[in-house]
Amino acid sequence: MQSSETNYYSSLFLASRPKTLLASVLPVVLGSHLAFIQTSSIDIVLLSSIILSVLCIQVATNFFNDSLDNLKGADTVDRIGPKRMVSTGQIPSQSLIIAGITFVLMAITFSLPIVVARGLPIVCIGIVSLILSYCYTGGPWPLAYKGLGELFVFLFFGLTSVAGTYFVFIGNIDLKSMLLGAQSGLLCCVIIAINNARDIEGDIRCGKLTLAARFGLSFARTQILCFSVLPYIIGFLWIPLGNTKMALLPLIGLPLSILISFFIFRTVPSKSYNKFLGLSVISYTKFVFLIILSHYLL
Repeated sequence: MQSSETNYYSSLFLASRPKTLLASVLPVVLGSHLAFIQTSSIDIVLLSSIILSVLCIQVATNFFNDSLDNLKGADTVDRIGPKRMVSTGQIPSQSLIIAGITFVLMAITFSLPIVVARGLPIVCIGIVSLILSYCYTGGPWPLAYKGLGELFVFLFFGLTSVAGTYFVFIGNIDLKSMLLGAQSGLLCCVIIAINNARDIEGDIRCGKLTLAARFGLSFARTQILCFSVLPYIIGFLWIPLGNTKMALLPLIGLPLSILISFFIFRTVPSKSYNKFLGLSVISYTKFVFLIILSHYLL
């Protein structure tokens, strides 16, 4: 393989933002775990289909984001976040759009077993998810540029991914799946809120009106704190639902979430926020681990 070809595929891999992909898999893990509690079994074919589909949608979204943010001037060589492939000239914008469309088609292919199992509801969810993978930063009304990024993440990395996965295995959606989806969505919102707080100055300059850009850094920091604490507060609703351990054991992760918020309050937006992003992913992963562990404790 020639050097230029190797660099192309390496840049394509980096454009997929591999460090962020765990955030698309963890909600599926939560929904699958909740279904496993009820049935004591999981269909591996359906689980694989869900994971591969959501990974492809996430990668497609990241490809579109890299390309379209560059066209809109949101990504420049001066950004303090991880370098983007199009803005640094590593890969042409058109190539990344084509790659994004390819992954959309792959997501459709991988989702076929789920569609066969659950029919029209999955088709509807899939169509909306695929459309929004582009419309997050593209189209006439890009969500990320209108301050709707957090809402998008809450709905699709929380309620839709967790409750949708639960629906695939169980055939219905109940209060427990919605509660766990809300907790997941809020913890994912921490990740995007830190990202937006880090990029606040550049976003203001290019007209990308995230909530942080609209309302300022103090609002963004408070928002991150709220997103960090609320999942554990609403977790107490597990007690009247008959699962005290799922309410209490995840509280072990609360100090880390608060510590991340403390660091953000004490630090001006800089490359240090990239470390806080990593910590927020660890915090979310820890929450998922503790939720699963609570089922096996006496």
